[in-house]
Amino acid sequence: MDENKLRHFRTILTEELHRHNQRIGEDQANALAAIDDSVKDAGDLSVQDVNQETALRMGERESQMVADIDQALLRIEEGTYGVCQRCGKHIDGRRLEAVPTARYDAQCQTIIETSEGNNVNATL
Repeated sequence: MDENKLRHFRTILTEELHRHNQRIGEDQANALAAIDDSVKDAGDLSVQDVNQETALRMGERESQMVADIDQALLRIEEGTYGVCQRCGKHIDGRRLEAVPTARYDAQCQTIIETSEGNNVNATL
């Protein structure tokens, strides 16, 4: 991949990294703000627990995105960005535009998803 394309993807990934890091901070702040020690009713406690669990799951998802972006930036530095980690072929530029953190070309991605039962983490 030429230097201009790498610079383009590095910019996209860096902007995404900043955005996801910001969301993590906001999600954590919201989860902490949602804690209400004055709640006494069991129904209210259940709602509060569900809200906290939802906020934590969203935070986990954002953290996973940050890790995926970090890995993509590392691949840029190593010179392996845009190369399928399964078969070694180049990943189509359109796929990288749609999913800048892609580790696999479309064919290998399909094989992985089929063999792993559409595991969400396999699509990264």
